[in-house]
This record gives sequence, C-alpha cells and structure tokens, in this order.
Amino acid sequence: MSGRFYDVIIVGAGPAGSHAAYVLASSGYSVAVFEEKSAPGLNVCCTGIISTECFHALGLDADVIVGQARSAKFFSPSGRCLRLEAAGVQAYIVDRLLLDKAIASKAQSQGAQYFFCSPVTDIIPGRDTIQAETGFSETRQVFNARAVVLANGFRPKLPRKLGLGRIKNFLVGAQTEIGVKHIDETEIYFGQEIAPGSFAWLVPTSASRAYVGLLAISQAKLHLQKFLNTLFCQGRSTSQEVEIRQKVVPLGTLTRSYGDRILVVGDAAGQVKPTSGGGIYFGHLGAQIAAEVLAEALHSDNLTANHLSSYQKQWRAKMGQELSRGYWLRWACAKLSDHQIERVFDVFDSNGTAEALLNSDNFSFDWHSGLILTGLRHNSAYPLLKIKHLFSREVSS
Repeated sequence: MSGRFYDVIIVGAGPAGSHAAYVLASSGYSVAVFEEKSAPGLNVCCTGIISTECFHALGLDADVIVGQARSAKFFSPSGRCLRLEAAGVQAYIVDRLLLDKAIASKAQSQGAQYFFCSPVTDIIPGRDTIQAETGFSETRQVFNARAVVLANGFRPKLPRKLGLGRIKNFLVGAQTEIGVKHIDETEIYFGQEIAPGSFAWLVPTSASRAYVGLLAISQAKLHLQKFLNTLFCQGRSTSQEVEIRQKVVPLGTLTRSYGDRILVVGDAAGQVKPTSGGGIYFGHLGAQIAAEVLAEALHSDNLTANHLSSYQKQWRAKMGQELSRGYWLRWACAKLSDHQIERVFDVFDSNGTAEALLNSDNFSFDWHSGLILTGLRHNSAYPLLKIKHLFSREVSS
C-alpha cells in the first residue's frame, strides 16, 4: 500500500472531509480519505442539530433525521423559562453516525477510497508532490498525492507544522446521551454555575432519550457531571452513570487555510459558528469551496499557495463576517454576570423583543449577525448596552 499515488488525499472522514471527497471524486479525480476511527461518525461529540437549509444542502435522505425542532425553552440562571416557537420547522436533529456514513457513502459511490484506523501523523510537502504519513494497519506508511485537504477537526499540530498558524481561543464541549422524562422540546440553560461563559442543552432524540451537553471555558466534563446530577435529583433523568465525550471547539480561524498543495476545511480551519459551536454547515460550505478551487487547480496543474489562496478569499467572503461578529458577541456575552443574564431575560420577555426577532426577516438558524445587530439596535437595557458597546467596537473596526 505504501507509495500509492492519488490526486488528492483527504485527512478526516467527517462531513466536511467526505463532502470534499465526493465533489472531487465526482469531477474524476482519484481521492483517498484517511480516518483514524474504524468507521465514519463513531463516538462524535455533537448534538446533531442542523438547519433545514443545511439539511437540504447536504442532499441526504430523511432516514438520518431523528427529530424536528420548531420551538425551544430558554432557562435563566434562576430557572426562569422563556419559550419561543416559530411558525415552521427550523431545524432537524440528525443521527451523526448515519449522517457521516451517508456522506462517506456518496463519496465512495464516486470512487473515493477510504482507509480507516489510519491516523495521519505527518504531512510532508515536496516540490512535485505532497506526502501523507499514516499509521495504516499499525505500520508506518507513506502515500503520495498532488494535493492534501486537512479536514480532521481541531488538531493544531499539523497546521502549525505546515506554517499555517494556529487558533488560540477555544471552548470545550462535553456531551452524553441519557434516559429522560418530561422532555419534548429543546431546552437551553444559561448561567456561570451551569456552563461558565456559554450554555448547556437538552435535546430530545426520542420520547425517552436526549442528548445533554454544554460548552464551557474550562472543566466542561466536571460542569456537565454537576448538571447531570441536578437533572437526576429533579427526577428528569433516568441515567446517572454515563460516558461523557469531549471536544475542543475553535473560536477564531487559521491565519492561512491554504499552502502549497494544501487546503484546510471545517473545524480544522475554524469554520465553526462561535455563537452555538456548530460546525456541520459552515464546514460543508468550506468543503464545497475548497473542492471547487482544488478541482480547478488540479486541472490547470497550478497548486501553488498563491493560486490556492483564492479558497480563503472565497470562504471569508461567504462566512468571514459572520464568524468575526459571532466571535465578538460570544466574547461580550461571556462577560455577563448571572444578574446581568437575568436582566437580558427581563428585556426579551417583557416587551415582545424575542417574538419580534423570531419573526423578523433577519432570523436565520445559521446566519446570526443580522439578527444580532437588529436586537442590539432596538434595546437599551444595561446588559444589552454592555454587549452593544463591546460589539460595536468590532463592527466599526
């Protein structure tokens, strides 16, 4: 196997990597996908909530869907509940194992080859080719390609080694699945004791099961265990001993998501919504752009960093402002005390602001910056003024 040559080697068989593989293989290029796990979608730490827009863009069958969401309950630090409901379905809850397998199957149907249990340990650029060193079958092997796409999640080692920079800020996500009682819609919890600097969630996947998780600045697993204990004591959870999975969620993007014969997509590039930590849709958009740019570069046989830089220009034009404003909003909101969060709930609950925003033309499950600006422009409560002041500095810069 060692020494085999491909047009493109893709590192990572998640949704972004497999979509890039599908597009490139469909264009007639030989593609190899290397994945450290034994199958796509195993043991992922992801709630699987994606917008209807995202679902249709992925082009998958409905059998990956386990639930729908048109409403949600939001809980303040004191336990106050604010329930919002949209006119139609806003999101689908998907089975990540089935979703990842489905996208990989599409790529395989076009000829992409998958190598599982094959972590890529090094990328070695050359003048005429680029090499990927793997631990395939527990032995070191080297594969050659014209180009490499990094789609292996937030793994700083390889981008830093390749001179692409590093993402300095991040959150830690923790999640598990539990048996539940009396939960029929998504629940979101705020508070520095529950999830410092972020939020926790309960997302039902059936009548008796739900994902429970949170994002936190640090000690996410410990905070989730405390939250689980609270749910159990309240009689809402039937599970207490569970396996908790963790994931690092990048806040910010790589300095460069391209180099000679290399592109970086998805979480690896920082294409993640800072407000929610969701990366499936923005990773998909990044992978689509990367595959199109790379297909043209392969055709013209120009795989220099200068030529591939159009990838970064295109994806930043598509989602760069959204990522930047989302990052600064998260930074501002993380500075709110529990008392200030309660005041925000007062504002949204007392004057119809929440319903107005939900029904506004700016509302989008994925694209948040327009809604954010609308909400901040029309409110003058102190905690929102604090967010507005911090946020406006970035918007005007």
